[in-house]
Amino acid sequence: MSQSPTDNSISESSSSSEQDIPEPKYGERLIQAGELITFPNPRVGRRYDIHISLPEFTCKCPFSGYPDFATIHLTYIPDQRVVELKALKLYINSYRDQYISHEESVNQILDDFVAACDPLEAVVKGDFLPRGNVHTVIEARHQK
Repeated sequence: MSQSPTDNSISESSSSSEQDIPEPKYGERLIQAGELITFPNPRVGRRYDIHISLPEFTCKCPFSGYPDFATIHLTYIPDQRVVELKALKLYINSYRDQYISHEESVNQILDDFVAACDPLEAVVKGDFLPRGNVHTVIEARHQK
């Protein structure tokens, strides 16, 4: 199929190549799911702290679109359920392309974590890398 200089139609070969969008890779599919998975607390009744550090958190500024980078610190006292760490990693990675403020991201992580685990206590702290000479640390708390 040939096109004349005034023909605005697209040839079949160029049309099919534009539709050849690669399938998401398995890691991208798992990140998109971003589901917090839990398992039974092996020591129900004992108060103990779990400290988790996630140093590769990224999201996008909802105003500028610039990337934001942070370390997320999660500390919690479990009740009946404990979070599975690989699922937590994938959930945190799901923020990578979201336009969300520092404040909202930390509060949303806490809300989702509490909904999944129902801990006795939890603190989520987002320590964001400085941008434009401003360093932000956000902490959100939950207590039963």
